[in-house]
Amino acid sequence: MLISIVAPCYNEEAVLERFHDQVQKTADELLPLGHDMEFVYVDDGSADGTMPVLERLADRDQRVRYVSFSRNFGKEAALLAGLRHASGDCVVVMDADLQHPPELIKRMVELRGQGYDQVIARRTRTGDKLARTLTARLYYRLVNRLVDVELVDGVGDFRLLSRRVVDAVVDLTEYNRFSKGLFAWVGFPSTTFEYENAAREAGRSSWSLRSLLNYGLDGLLSFNNRPLRAALHLGMVLLTIAGLYTAWIVGAALVNGVQTPGYVTIITAVTGLAGVQMVMLGVIGEYTGRIYYEVKGRPHFLVKATNVDRAKDLIP
Repeated sequence: MLISIVAPCYNEEAVLERFHDQVQKTADELLPLGHDMEFVYVDDGSADGTMPVLERLADRDQRVRYVSFSRNFGKEAALLAGLRHASGDCVVVMDADLQHPPELIKRMVELRGQGYDQVIARRTRTGDKLARTLTARLYYRLVNRLVDVELVDGVGDFRLLSRRVVDAVVDLTEYNRFSKGLFAWVGFPSTTFEYENAAREAGRSSWSLRSLLNYGLDGLLSFNNRPLRAALHLGMVLLTIAGLYTAWIVGAALVNGVQTPGYVTIITAVTGLAGVQMVMLGVIGEYTGRIYYEVKGRPHFLVKATNVDRAKDLIP
């Protein structure tokens, strides 16, 4: 069985060779068991020396494939490019910063042998800050009440995918991609095991608070239209409240006569309703913007350099 390792890279010059050496050790251990391996690296427009490192690795190891983007298109585009260029019977998706332990690949292959199409590594939150742990739990609890797929806390991109899962995910050509949700949406028999996340070997994460918030918003909006439906329900509730309040005002005026209007009440109501309207306009704008990007039909990425079949880069 040919196993493809897909590793998106962004400014990973300092750790890339160590990552390849460790994954290569795992490949050597799997070879006597009848499993060969190829390595598909996707350079997501790195600003450091990631690309020269990939070229050296390709010269040294004929199993190395690399794809380099013309600029930074984001991790979702890099994952898609890696899956398109992987030719293995199964694909292992993992980060190149060694936070995903390469030695777990053997366990994934063993579980794949039991018939699972997705073997998912779920990291524990041992060592995480309390605030981050609580925020993640609240986020997943909220999202799973809204979206059409189940997203599990601690489950990321580190997983083994069978060929039919890879083909199913690649066939989903939507521009606004949220791979964690797409993997759950395609289904197929899956199993999960836990592991402790390793410390980053070098450099620092490219995930800022803003990018994490945007990623979380993608997960919320990519698999449902419930925020729009919530806006409709909220509008109906506010309309009902307004009708009841109007009836109460008219009744009070008929019984007690017209009194001095409450300006504080009016200002508060107008400000609150304006805030609700702005939030709902923002939700509508998010969905409209996604439609706008989908309709334009632009490619997910542009390739600057590669040592694999260029025909695959022409897929939109």
